[in-house]
Amino acid sequence: MQAAVLREYGEPLDVTDVPEPDLEPHGVVVDVEACGICRSDWHAWMGHGEWADDQVPTDFVLGHEPAGTVVAVGERVRSVAEGDRVAVPFNLGCGACAECTNGHGNTCLDGRALGFEHAAPGAFAERVHLPYADYNAMRLPEGVAARDVAALGCRFMTAYHALEHRAVVGAGEWVAVHGCGGVGLSAVHVADALGARVIAVDIDDGALERASAAGADETVRADEGVDVPTAIEAITGRGAHVSLDALGRAETCRNSVDCLRERGTHVQVGLTTDAEQGVVSLPTDAMTRWEVDFLGSRGMPPTRYDELLGLLEAGDLDPGTLVGREVGLDEVPERLAAMTTYDTEGVEVLTF
Repeated sequence: MQAAVLREYGEPLDVTDVPEPDLEPHGVVVDVEACGICRSDWHAWMGHGEWADDQVPTDFVLGHEPAGTVVAVGERVRSVAEGDRVAVPFNLGCGACAECTNGHGNTCLDGRALGFEHAAPGAFAERVHLPYADYNAMRLPEGVAARDVAALGCRFMTAYHALEHRAVVGAGEWVAVHGCGGVGLSAVHVADALGARVIAVDIDDGALERASAAGADETVRADEGVDVPTAIEAITGRGAHVSLDALGRAETCRNSVDCLRERGTHVQVGLTTDAEQGVVSLPTDAMTRWEVDFLGSRGMPPTRYDELLGLLEAGDLDPGTLVGREVGLDEVPERLAAMTTYDTEGVEVLTF
């Protein structure tokens, strides 16, 4: 089968023939119909994460936001059959450890990260293996397109988990979103669906226009010299109730914390680059004085995926509207490289 393979960090992916996925007894093989192209893939392609023992291997297939049809089923699988259309979470739980059985499969003690580690080759490929399918496979509602689910991908489930489960956003609260790429636009859309008042922050007019279309009530263009926290305070009166850093730069993380009101909540979703190497300085005295919470958020437990698919089926979320470009497998290397200069169009999706 054809796949896009990482040979060297920062060099174009190699679109070539690779062996078919091995079918494990607890797994299924999925024929990929669509797969989102995410900034986390860019981080992996660049070789980031060595500082956190989280660097992807080379000679490896990236891609972690697939949806498609089951074409082979392991002998121990009971709840998934050939022909089922499924979404594949990137944070794959084992289904048996204490974290999984308590509803926290995204922090599974023996989990696999699809498209990021040797045990879970990714979905920039015609087919992909899904382990522990009884726990991880998420059936798609009737009539929901694979392209829309790929756009949902890790960005929407990450944004939803961050805002609904971690920060517990309330209707009418001010939510600031720093960085309006894929996960940032998803956070804007999710916060709007939860009834929040949303402020989108970015340096690009096109990104802010897409954020407004996705549900942002206000926008702040973060040009050089602009005091973003002061701008957000002017809009909200006292600062945001919840602020989310979707980019992972030191500046956006600090702006997110500084724009909060008393007892506000910052959620860190964006991963840092090699400039920060996982470490950002914070105003800890002010955070203590005003009881500001700093939360990390990673993906979403597979057991709560039905909440998000339910919103999609009901029409409360429409990730397809954020798709800026559909590409073929041979275009994936170029579109991944375009993220280096932020030269992408909303959410970009590989389709077969």
